Amino acid sequence: MSGPKHVIDLSGKVALITGGSRGLGREIALGMAAAGADIIVASRKLDSCEAVCSEIEALGRQALPVAVNISHWDQCDALIEAAYARFGRVDILVNNAGKSPLYDTLTSVDERLYDVVLDLNLKAPFRLSAVIGERMKAEGGGAILNISSRAAIRPQAHLVTYAAAKAGLNAMTEAMADALGPEVRVNCIMPGPFLTDVSKAWDMEKFQQRADEQIALQRGGQPDEVVAAALYLCSDHAGYTTAAILRIDGGCR
Repeated sequence: MSGPKHVIDLSGKVALITGGSRGLGREIALGMAAAGADIIVASRKLDSCEAVCSEIEALGRQALPVAVNISHWDQCDALIEAAYARFGRVDILVNNAGKSPLYDTLTSVDERLYDVVLDLNLKAPFRLSAVIGERMKAEGGGAILNISSRAAIRPQAHLVTYAAAKAGLNAMTEAMADALGPEVRVNCIMPGPFLTDVSKAWDMEKFQQRADEQIALQRGGQPDEVVAAALYLCSDHAGYTTAAILRIDGGCR
């Protein structure tokens, strides 16, 4: 009797993960490495990237840490060149890096803050997906996974620019799937509140009160609870899945 047919195996694949040094990005990087992929970990701080790469190498995979600010297209291009120089290809791109700075009032959002949010959450994924996606297409295949947010469909007053950027990322997922298909699949995960390092600044008593009232599962997500979905969408098991936007939010209302 043969072994399981639905075990996800990414052996021989190379995955580039932005924002891969912490939070959901780190969990996805480690999950893909455990499934057999070699990983490029991209983030702002080299030491943080190197720490995750050490964990990946301990799993027996190759890893490349790259310190980069992908808000700038020239640095996106430098990241791409570093990835291809080391591995010769990219089979999986995970656009995970994001930012949602706090603000007091709408008019306190100056042009710089607006640009910071849109550049990181929307402009960078476009550039990386366009350049890497066209190379994937020319080479016969690949998978792109965007990490959006429930704010894209449930925008709130304190997340105006972030919600707009993530709504744009949802739309870009569908458009890129059309543009890069049939060779390249482009999908999106739309997380709700996850208990990553960002949640350390939350008032957890108030969060739990909101969770009890507004989340069907009445809790925040654990970072590793996004990994299986990411592995599926980036694997051959999802061969007929593209332009999908998957909510992983505990049933947020």
